Amino acid sequence: MKHTVRLVALLLALLLVLGGCSKPMAQEPTPTPPPPAQETAPPAPTPIPPPTPIPTPDNLVPYTGVVEHLFFHPVICYPELAFDGDHQEKGLDDWMVTLNEYNAILQSVYDKGFVLIHMGDVWSEQLNADGELRMVRNEILVPEGKKPLVISYDDTNYYQYMLDNGFTHKLIIGDDGKLWSWGLDPQGNEVVSRDLDAITILDKFIETNPDFSPFGAKGCLSVTGYMGILGYRTQTDRGNESAEFEANRQREIEAVKPIVQILKDTGWTFGSHTWGHANLETASLARIQDDTQRWADEVGSLVGETNILFYPHGARPDGNDWTQTGPKFRYLHSMGFRIFASVGIESFSFIKKDISAVICDRLHPDGTTLRWHRNKYLQFYDAKDIMEVDVRPDYGYNWD
Repeated sequence: MKHTVRLVALLLALLLVLGGCSKPMAQEPTPTPPPPAQETAPPAPTPIPPPTPIPTPDNLVPYTGVVEHLFFHPVICYPELAFDGDHQEKGLDDWMVTLNEYNAILQSVYDKGFVLIHMGDVWSEQLNADGELRMVRNEILVPEGKKPLVISYDDTNYYQYMLDNGFTHKLIIGDDGKLWSWGLDPQGNEVVSRDLDAITILDKFIETNPDFSPFGAKGCLSVTGYMGILGYRTQTDRGNESAEFEANRQREIEAVKPIVQILKDTGWTFGSHTWGHANLETASLARIQDDTQRWADEVGSLVGETNILFYPHGARPDGNDWTQTGPKFRYLHSMGFRIFASVGIESFSFIKKDISAVICDRLHPDGTTLRWHRNKYLQFYDAKDIMEVDVRPDYGYNWD
């Protein structure tokens, strides 16, 4: 009996051991979930080298004469699109120069001994003997035998009418870290170049002729804001505040920031041309206040502070701003502007006595002055050698 109990216990123990060691039925392995999808990171941009310090030239001498100032609009690179007989033709002929004319003007002013300086270096704000802040003309030093020149460029925003009439469309950054232009040729083909835009042409000209810019200065870009800046649509639209519009605006803002930085790093400066190209003589003070704040919010926030205001249409606030200081001028002054630039065919600047400000005129190489004011520009170039008569419309000229 004892043997039987021991045998049963042994069998039970054996069954327990075997049961504990048996494997379950084979099952499909649980798949490892894939990592969450991620957006492909954009390629890293080509590093942009820091600007090379500009050595101070030797043999600098004081210059006490008139500091000349020329201003351009963006240049016409495809005259066949600009001068095609449509309603834009006359205005383009009046206020623009062609690509070849612009190149010839740069070469001429260089050959005549001009060198570029910053507009903001001509004057500065200082305390006078009465403890009042007033603008003064700075001591200007130039290489011996040279004459200072300021160049500015209005409307470097690349408006829609320009895109349709033979201008480049925007500035972009090339693989070399330099600025290039992007646009379309008359056949609609994309063109990336440094030879078709006023800004990139001056960059190249100085690379070839570094003594044209002995202190690192290039030009001052006079920008509005109602159609963005530099070809990027960074503007707000009070009639369209959709999420899609704002998302695109933010993309344009991010795209233009590095371009602005390259410009500032390589000798370019910025001035206000008002947000909406406002006529400061006829616009109400309320409109000027709204416009000025909008420029500060949408353009100044991208290009930085400036004390330079370029009058749209050359129209002076309060009429003759060199003889009176009205409420519009005082408001603009309160917003930080100290240098106020209009348009003329004579060199002119005047430091105001009752407020810290200087007003000045800029000369304008364009179709109007090439045709009718040859003698006013002979210190820079001869219109006979510059104007593309065979390319422009036949509106006449007087070169006597």
